[in-house]
Amino acid sequence: MKIKIALVTLILASVLVAPASAQTRLIVRTTGGTNPINAVCWLLNCKIQKGLDGSLNQLFLVSVPLPGGGLLSSLLNPVTVLLNAPGIVDVELDHPLQFPAQQTAPPPGNYPSGLYNRKPVDFYGATVWESYVEQPATQIIGLDTARQDYGLTGSGIVAIIDTGVDPNQPVLQSVLLPGYNFISNQSGADETQDVPQQSDPTYDAQTGQVGQSTVGVLNQSTVGVLNGGGYTAFGHGTMTAGIVHLVAPTAEILPLKAFNAQGVGNLSDVLQAIYYAVAHHANVLSMSFDFPQYSGEMARAINWAATNGVVSVASVGNDGIQTQVWPAALSNVIGVGSSNNQNQRSTFSNYGTMVWLGAPGEGIVTTYPWGAWAAGWGTSFAAPFVAGTADLVRQMDGVTTQTVAANAVSHAQASGANLGHGVLYVPAALNPWQLF
Repeated sequence: MKIKIALVTLILASVLVAPASAQTRLIVRTTGGTNPINAVCWLLNCKIQKGLDGSLNQLFLVSVPLPGGGLLSSLLNPVTVLLNAPGIVDVELDHPLQFPAQQTAPPPGNYPSGLYNRKPVDFYGATVWESYVEQPATQIIGLDTARQDYGLTGSGIVAIIDTGVDPNQPVLQSVLLPGYNFISNQSGADETQDVPQQSDPTYDAQTGQVGQSTVGVLNQSTVGVLNGGGYTAFGHGTMTAGIVHLVAPTAEILPLKAFNAQGVGNLSDVLQAIYYAVAHHANVLSMSFDFPQYSGEMARAINWAATNGVVSVASVGNDGIQTQVWPAALSNVIGVGSSNNQNQRSTFSNYGTMVWLGAPGEGIVTTYPWGAWAAGWGTSFAAPFVAGTADLVRQMDGVTTQTVAANAVSHAQASGANLGHGVLYVPAALNPWQLF
């Protein structure tokens, strides 16, 4: 109750200070359909932008002019009117969301030499660098052992809520589904379509922008100078997809674009992506972003996913502090911290009760747009290891649930402090008796 009151207070405060020409975006839940909203909007001049929960038809994004523009604006606050209207269950502000502010990558000269191992090898029908399939992370999590002992390579659909994926990335093409772009509301989730022109974006906590100082593009000469063109200012959707593919190479990947290339997104887009994933038969949700405030609608969406057998995995953020962030802190989400090659918590990884376990998150070699290869640092690159493993658990069991998957990956290897149950070990997740 306290959380809901605090949220309403926040909404009302934003209404009171908004200039006459401003609009705000509200997430409105009804008992069903748009009629309860329409009954209020003709008075307030508000507008339903889109539905957020598909055929459930109970959740909508509504834009409201603040203050003014409607018959009741001089008498009643528009949010107050919505909250008290028959058939309207709840109202929540549509907040901006952000990727975790990533740990800055070391200078190229400090990269382990193994990251540049370009020896071509076959990986499930695609030619990849040996440094991708034989990187330290795969050894740490026992991926080769699990594959040899159980022969599991993935069989479900892993939905990745991120910046989209390059559909022409040759390593991913065979398993990539079309997906959806919730920013432009159209089919397809091509990460390469909205590359910003500025050459050096920086992360800004106010607007949720993220630059790629965390990423070294390994077939370029330096981290910061990426030879111009399409390599500038990218998000990490293709990168996180490559990590899922590394763990579960025959699982299908459903890219859900809820953030642009700079990591800017909204709660409403993420909510729509979650409901879309459930409706399109996803088995696992991989979410490499965090939000500093609790959202009741986010919790509802995640619980709906769990009810429908979807396993949710999220990164815990990179501030290096004990804290709570969402969705990782939700009870139906597996929160993943980052570990180094010594199974200690990465200094940048957040920690606390939301961390269910850790996974490698430093110098992870993975796919990048335009057929390139990159290395990333951050909890964003740890979470997909667990998401891919959840799909392997599902393949082994035939069907799985959030509870089953969380219990499976909790059979982890010993680690340093603040990594929950330890560091991911895939053989033990598939068979708890196989610990080393």
